[in-house]
Amino acid sequence: MRGLVTTNRLPTHHIHNALKRRDFLCLLTGNLAQSFAMNMQQIARGWLVYTLTSSPMALAWVTLSFALPQILFSLWGGVLADRFPKRRVLAGAQMLNCVATLAMATIIITDHVTFWHFIWFGVFNGTILASSAPARWSFVPELIPRRLIFTAMALNTTGNNLARILGPAFAGFLIAWAATGDTSTTFGVGIVYFVIAALYFVSSASTSLVRNPGLPHLEGERKSSLHQITEGLRYVRAHPPVFGLIILTIVPFLFGMPLNTLIPAFNEDILGGGPDDLGLLMSAMGIGAIVGSLMLAASGDMKHKGVWLIATSFGWAAAIAAFGFTGTVPFAMLAIAMVGWSSAWNMSLSRGLLQMQVDGSMRGRIMSIDMFLHGLMPIGIVPISLIAEAYDVATALIATGVLFALLLTGLVVMSTAVRRVDEGLVAVKNSV
Repeated sequence: MRGLVTTNRLPTHHIHNALKRRDFLCLLTGNLAQSFAMNMQQIARGWLVYTLTSSPMALAWVTLSFALPQILFSLWGGVLADRFPKRRVLAGAQMLNCVATLAMATIIITDHVTFWHFIWFGVFNGTILASSAPARWSFVPELIPRRLIFTAMALNTTGNNLARILGPAFAGFLIAWAATGDTSTTFGVGIVYFVIAALYFVSSASTSLVRNPGLPHLEGERKSSLHQITEGLRYVRAHPPVFGLIILTIVPFLFGMPLNTLIPAFNEDILGGGPDDLGLLMSAMGIGAIVGSLMLAASGDMKHKGVWLIATSFGWAAAIAAFGFTGTVPFAMLAIAMVGWSSAWNMSLSRGLLQMQVDGSMRGRIMSIDMFLHGLMPIGIVPISLIAEAYDVATALIATGVLFALLLTGLVVMSTAVRRVDEGLVAVKNSV
């Protein structure tokens, strides 16, 4: 660890100074409420969909309904971040989520829910997320001094991972408690959805309290949406380190994320677990993730960031394959904690490198490209789910880990840009 850490650690007083910034604290609270809502929804949705259908492929289609809008609207979301006040975009998006979730909760708790309700609700949620996420990511630098940017990033990542720990466990136990032993009923899931709606309301209200409106770049208003999107794509292609980082996110999105979709099926079919066990698995992943993000925050300005980025990608692939080999809840929790650790380290490092190397005026659009690639996840989910249907979920996850590692190896061998993703940092540091 000595070679990895420098004297540029994350001092406690920096965290205190960041939290004293009222606007940042309001945004952080809104982000935390939204993250709790999304993590609780993942458990409740996965449990009820699999209860209704007993099909891993049904889980894949619901995930597809959520992810497809990210392909269609994420680049437009980057333009929104430049054209409109970010506070208005974020607060409005979460209020829309609140209203839609209340409607969904009513449908579920009255026992009128069908598989198609989750499809349409997923499309709506995915569209809102794609349209607002670039504004959320690009808002932080406007609310915090430059010297506290990495502190703010670490706090936001820690909050998200805390929600991954507590949110799934709370949702799982709430379903089991409300159902009073009969987990085949929809009542418990309906209660969870009402709680989720309340969290979206808190997120909207907290974001509305931010005093800084996050005003757009005036020059961007004179350009068409297509022109602004094209500018972002050209920027990526003209900067090899940024291009390499973007490429290196594709394989994890394709073969690292499908695990989250198949966990409910793995829990029931392979481990024989209930909703509380499903909550424990998701919480174990969250614990691993928060440890990974805190270790990255404490590592300071470590050397060879590109090497660490690639190494954690391989670790992510190996952890997924190991999870597929497990047959008991304790060993599955250990393996999935390693998935959380490696994925949190990998994604935080990747986005940190992007923040350091991308010009501030382009940040929203570059983050929207990252979001766009996130929407490619269903391309990996569908074949993996077909393997699960033909064989079993464990075999599908082992295949996922192997394909992940093989494709990553191909990128490292064939792409010079991938091997040089931290090359632009020297120029950035010299320009500050």
